Amino acid sequence: MPSKSKKPRKKVVKKKVVKRKPVTKKKPAARKRPVTKKKPVGKKKVTAKKKALKQANLVGLVTHYFPHVRAAVIKLKAPLVVGDTIKIKGHTTDFKQTITSMQIDRVPINEGKKGDEIGLLVNSRVRQHDKVTKV
Repeated sequence: MPSKSKKPRKKVVKKKVVKRKPVTKKKPAARKRPVTKKKPVGKKKVTAKKKALKQANLVGLVTHYFPHVRAAVIKLKAPLVVGDTIKIKGHTTDFKQTITSMQIDRVPINEGKKGDEIGLLVNSRVRQHDKVTKV
């Protein structure tokens, strides 16, 4: 048998391991905003008399509006009679009118009591939460 020639092996060179220090990122200095003093907001003082007048004139609030028949549903906080002049004021609403027609459950009435929900014929569009006051 012929002899096999052995190939010379290569020398394995060990690499040196270099230990590195971990890189730490420095945080930037916190920005300091200039200190601004807040000015106190001056509220208008409402005297007890003015507040009582506003509450005394308040008749009710609009809870719903029916555009086809131009009628509003009003939850009364004070009595209301046909012939009274009222003012309806809201975010986009502001008009006066005399009451010509009032109903409760489709039954015409002449007088509404505190706590009633009445249907009222109105001259212009009204929205929920509009305030109804006597003039």
